[in-house]
Amino acid sequence: MADKTFNAFKMAQKQFDDVAETLGLDQATRDLLRTPDREHHFNIPIRMDDGSYKVFRGFRCQHNDARGPAKGGIRFHPLETIDTVRALSMWMTWKTAAVDIPLGGGKGGVICDVHQLSDREQELICRGWIRQVWKNIGPLEDVPAPDVMTNGQHMIWMMDEYEKITGKKYPGVITGKPVGSGGSLGRKEATGYGAIYTLREALKEMEIDIGSTSASFQGFGNVATHAMELYDFMGGKITAVSSWSNEHKKAFTFKKESGIDLEQLRSITSKFGEINIDKAKSHGYDIIDGDAWLTQDVDILFPAALENQINASNVDSISSQVKILVEGANGPTTPDADKVIEERGIWLIPDFLANAGGVTCSYFEQVQNNMNYYWEREEVFQKLDQAMTKAYHAVSDLARSRKIYMRDAAYMISVQKVAEACKLRGWV
Repeated sequence: MADKTFNAFKMAQKQFDDVAETLGLDQATRDLLRTPDREHHFNIPIRMDDGSYKVFRGFRCQHNDARGPAKGGIRFHPLETIDTVRALSMWMTWKTAAVDIPLGGGKGGVICDVHQLSDREQELICRGWIRQVWKNIGPLEDVPAPDVMTNGQHMIWMMDEYEKITGKKYPGVITGKPVGSGGSLGRKEATGYGAIYTLREALKEMEIDIGSTSASFQGFGNVATHAMELYDFMGGKITAVSSWSNEHKKAFTFKKESGIDLEQLRSITSKFGEINIDKAKSHGYDIIDGDAWLTQDVDILFPAALENQINASNVDSISSQVKILVEGANGPTTPDADKVIEERGIWLIPDFLANAGGVTCSYFEQVQNNMNYYWEREEVFQKLDQAMTKAYHAVSDLARSRKIYMRDAAYMISVQKVAEACKLRGWV
């Protein structure tokens, strides 16, 4: 269940404020960077399949574009809030700076439950969203992408609506599109693969063979499944994964000590990433409490669902065996939990570094759209690996040399880059 007292934006601001103090930023720069530059709130009225009308609430936040056009996904979620969108737009600013790509931070959302919507109704929401913001987005201004509960089909509907309105072809207006319709090979895998590239480098530094490690994952969507795929390919053993059940309105953890068969689980999973409980039982999986993924005796924890999943109430339940925490999700760990993780010496790969593979490959997609020339899959993965490895070591080197927490090191690098860009432009 969602924690109604948790506010992602306040958490993002606290993280920023702490680093701004460490960096000694002037007050004007702090005031500029702790809130989004622009926000759009709007209604999307839809004629439903039964003939009735329903109004959905939509958002788009553009946090900062000093280093390039705003960039960030669009979420469809029944519990979406403007504060979550604000936080995610801020984290996107730091994320694009962390991997040193010439983009800023943005985020969008619609309060809706795709489980309860037909394809036609979802298409109308997508087109309605674009009609409300088309004057404020574009390849040189703000480039949306998929996020929670959105996919390539949603992006195509949005791109098509934008092109209908403008009367021109703009494949670079949105990323995460299907291959063959302006999408990039490797984009689907990029976020999960990118996280495993950073994990691989961390294990190298620790002189640990990835083939001797075990991991527990939270989430069974695009990020988690592709991270699991590459981790498994590299020899790691996955013993637990949690998945949300819309039928039961809660999450369950699927455990198998001998190791999870990813393809087997994929074959019994809905398009929403929900694993069929009865079929999993028949395949020998233990079905336990949804939060049990966090308490497993594994070497690596991999939260890849939503924000506020590791907090003061459950951080102490993390096993003493855990050595690395890889944040595939955005904002999964609260500041209170960070203190415990740092004290225990668990090596954290922070969200806006670990999951930056998605926006990096979205940038690659934009570049390919602009050139109208598309790369082979291996070239995409090679460039992604290079970018993620370079970004990881920049953060790791600073953390180790200054003896500071990895999240603090990542923030220091990213915030400094953005602050300098703002100053060079004469904004502050």
